[in-house]
Amino acid sequence: AEEVHALTGLMGMDLQTLRGGVLARASWRDAMRLNLHSRLAQRVLVQLSYTPYRNEKDLYDAASDVAWEIWFTTRQSFKIEVTAQHSPLTSLNFAALKVKDAIADRFREKRHGVRPSVETHHPDVRVHLHLTTDGATIYIDTSGEALFKRGWREDKGDAPLKETLAAAMIAASGWDPHGDDPQPLYDPCCGSGTVVIEAAQIARRIPAGILRRFAFEKLVPFQRHVWEAILDEAEAAILPESPVGIYGSDIAFRMVDFAQRNAERAGVAGSIQLRGGD
Repeated sequence: AEEVHALTGLMGMDLQTLRGGVLARASWRDAMRLNLHSRLAQRVLVQLSYTPYRNEKDLYDAASDVAWEIWFTTRQSFKIEVTAQHSPLTSLNFAALKVKDAIADRFREKRHGVRPSVETHHPDVRVHLHLTTDGATIYIDTSGEALFKRGWREDKGDAPLKETLAAAMIAASGWDPHGDDPQPLYDPCCGSGTVVIEAAQIARRIPAGILRRFAFEKLVPFQRHVWEAILDEAEAAILPESPVGIYGSDIAFRMVDFAQRNAERAGVAGSIQLRGGD
């Protein structure tokens, strides 16, 4: 919630902390900015509906009422992801099937018998259904691949740390390279460099998602010129060097090599000093 506030200025009733997530009353531009800049979120979802339910037919009806045609077209492929907390339904796969059928049937009705295809591995559009004991929430995913996939990590060790978790550890530590008392940062067990690379990008104001693509680029509301303006603004704010020292070391020299290569791909090799040693 603090990060969303810092990136969008939202507060009060427009920014609520829920179990496992944050609910923000935000603009489409905010959704794009959050995808680009958030270091902590796994996904940015747009809530399309919330309805009480008792059975799978209720889920079909809820999904049928969503105006899917204003979000994507019959040329895009889609996939349904289901999560549940204490749902009375016996099969979440069947719940996903009913939502898929509802989307396909609505497109057939609105688009003269044509419907988008289902793609389970690399869909253009991900629809998320979240079920509680008696409530069903439907979201469309603006992120695509989870946001911890920054696009720079190719070399990793045996127990890689998710980039979002590394960023959360840094945030929890209170380290602020742009504050009144900026401190250097040192990771003595740096592995493939996840913590120090996140830190270096934070220090130089390099957006977390600058190297990757997002699902919103394939959605109907997407406007290329608006997105390019957001990217230009973000790139103009990047600092040429870190205002503080950032250091990493690891007892495994092989891991230090991995960290160096990852740092180069992340654009921060010149901002981190790495060495091998106990």
